[in-house]
Amino acid sequence: MIRVIIAGVLILTGLFTLGVATVGIFRFSHMLNRIHAASKCDSMGALLIIAGLIVLSGWNVFSLKLALVIVFLWLCNPSASHLVARAEVKTNPELELICDFVDMTKGEKPDADN
Repeated sequence: MIRVIIAGVLILTGLFTLGVATVGIFRFSHMLNRIHAASKCDSMGALLIIAGLIVLSGWNVFSLKLALVIVFLWLCNPSASHLVARAEVKTNPELELICDFVDMTKGEKPDADN
């Protein structure tokens, strides 16, 4: 019974985190802000939901597979979000009017005055 309660709390917390990410995606106006909201909450929401499933299933081969899914998501999600953000920086010419950033691929160095 306690295992079901702990799993339920983890799964509901993960669903809440993913719901907040969805609201963030629709509320933010710029692409980079949307990517940030989605990538941060995506990783945490998936971790909580899968951790709840691990607790619910107990310790067996299935829970090991779910743990490997967590590792895979935590390795791939930040890389994919970074690549999408980098593509946005490269392809959006109006981004410099909206955001203040330094494109490190051009070899520019940040100002030492700041």
